[in-house]
Amino acid sequence: MIKVDITRKAYGDAPVLGHIAFEIRRGETVAILGPSGIGKSTLLRSVAGIDDKYEGNIERPENMAIVFQEPTLLLWRSVLQNLTLIHPHLSDRAAREMLGKVGIADKADLFPGQLSLGQQRRLALARAFAGNPEFLIMDEPFVSLDPKTAEVMLALTETLIDEVRPATLFVTHARSEAERLMARILELRGIPATLVPRLVSGKEIP
Repeated sequence: MIKVDITRKAYGDAPVLGHIAFEIRRGETVAILGPSGIGKSTLLRSVAGIDDKYEGNIERPENMAIVFQEPTLLLWRSVLQNLTLIHPHLSDRAAREMLGKVGIADKADLFPGQLSLGQQRRLALARAFAGNPEFLIMDEPFVSLDPKTAEVMLALTETLIDEVRPATLFVTHARSEAERLMARILELRGIPATLVPRLVSGKEIP
């Protein structure tokens, strides 16, 4: 169970996040939606532990993985080494099998600069899922992809999530992506940003 209870996050005197509280269970996907600049990535970095300068409390497991907007690969290492250096427990065979799951087994000995953006994103997914994370964080992983490639990546992510069943926090601008991943949708609004209640038949639901 991931528990998020942030009471305040600010940069200097400028408040960014107000009171934000939610939980994510194992196997559940939660999507954070909101306009650009509202604080989605700030919230994600706090939940991930990258930024600990906030007021409140966050409980998360140690076994977690992050997929950033950019692939953030080791450009001077091969595709295969980008997996085995991050996950040293993986055998060569297991690493190649993971690359096969994301459709780039034949690229194992190439370097990230020799891959297309879509292939780099596949490698980033392989790196995230290779450790069977209990908690997966994704920060707009399909941004800047053409519609066809984004659809392929969505389908691949859906398959990997179904296989590993992590608790997943997914930041996106696109409601369609959240709905495709069967996510519970939370929306950020306001200054400082807080979660907007969803209404069903006039009744507020969590």
